[in-house]
Amino acid sequence: MTDWTSLDYAVADVEGNGQQPADLVELAVLPITDGTIGEPVTWLVKPPRPIKAFATRIHGITGKDVASAPAFADIKHEVRQALGGRVLVAHNAHVDTGVLGREMGEWDCPEVFDTLKLARRLLAGQPSYKLGALVKVLSLDDAMPPGLAPHRAAYDVLVTARLFVRLATRDDGIPASLEELRGQAADRKRGGADETAALF
Repeated sequence: MTDWTSLDYAVADVEGNGQQPADLVELAVLPITDGTIGEPVTWLVKPPRPIKAFATRIHGITGKDVASAPAFADIKHEVRQALGGRVLVAHNAHVDTGVLGREMGEWDCPEVFDTLKLARRLLAGQPSYKLGALVKVLSLDDAMPPGLAPHRAAYDVLVTARLFVRLATRDDGIPASLEELRGQAADRKRGGADETAALF
């Protein structure tokens, strides 16, 4: 079986403007290489449509914050480089892949690991599988860099990376195999009812 650390990963988180479908206002990408969490790269993005008030209440980003930010087209090359050919990791990944797919156009994402689905499968009996709830239960926000806050992309991508590494490491400290993470081997434990995840 192949150790999960044999692949390179890009953990991604998007924050949107509350429109349907959502326009990107912030993006963070964080590499995991050889099983080691790297440093996040973050972009503010000026969306083509205004940020709705309820979205600002969630992530705190206002129209003023992104007024002088670049449009996504101006940073697309940087984002593509950060994602590279890495396996994508995200919590409630369909939101992130949906936004990135719309923004990136032709984007070949080799594989996706959704930490929401992984946590439901590998962490039995949690009352909630929302990212914030798992952060509290697993103390994923210990020793966070200063200035990071929940629902901002840099914070969310870092705790998601920590969650992924936690889920990919067995209780005895041995890295799980890719087959285990993909659900191709016997699961350690199953648990957790489906839960409607928040948009952001």
